[in-house]
Amino acid sequence: MKRLFPSLPESPVLGDVFQAFPAHIAPLLAYHDTLLRGPSDLSVGERELIAAYVSGLNACAFCTGAHTAISMAYGISQDTIKAMVADLATSPVDEKLKPVLAYAGKLTLTPARMIEADAEAVYDAGWSEAALFDAVQVCGLFNLMNRIVEGAGISSYPVDPAEIDPERRERFKSKTCYVDYGRSLGIM
Repeated sequence: MKRLFPSLPESPVLGDVFQAFPAHIAPLLAYHDTLLRGPSDLSVGERELIAAYVSGLNACAFCTGAHTAISMAYGISQDTIKAMVADLATSPVDEKLKPVLAYAGKLTLTPARMIEADAEAVYDAGWSEAALFDAVQVCGLFNLMNRIVEGAGISSYPVDPAEIDPERRERFKSKTCYVDYGRSLGIM
């Protein structure tokens, strides 16, 4: 356990952090909804999969758990997410999506090493520039969120993603899923 903020509970979750420091959370959650639920060439499930993948590469247990749970609401299995974090090339992810995930992975782990060939692989798989930019934004957002979570001392997602009840899983599909979460915390 890492207790980094004495004012937070002993094992904080994201809601504890947001409630303790609400000043900038509303626009952050609105951006989540815009980016992850708004129009895109990437499906909502694909964007959530990028979030889970980036979080897994960063070893951010909370965000990996949360976005695994949300990805599962879009039909993506927990085993697929574990497999792609372990080895993207051999994972059961759609071949068309692998270059997008590879781009996000490289951008996460070695951002200064991005080259034209990385983008060309995405375009060669049939994706648009807009799709690539959406993937870049999701990657950037989850690198930020992973740092917020880890920097606040949140160590794990409180439930097994496979044990989330169907009603809650349906709420993950809301166009305002993230703002709704902020409302549930009383900060929006």
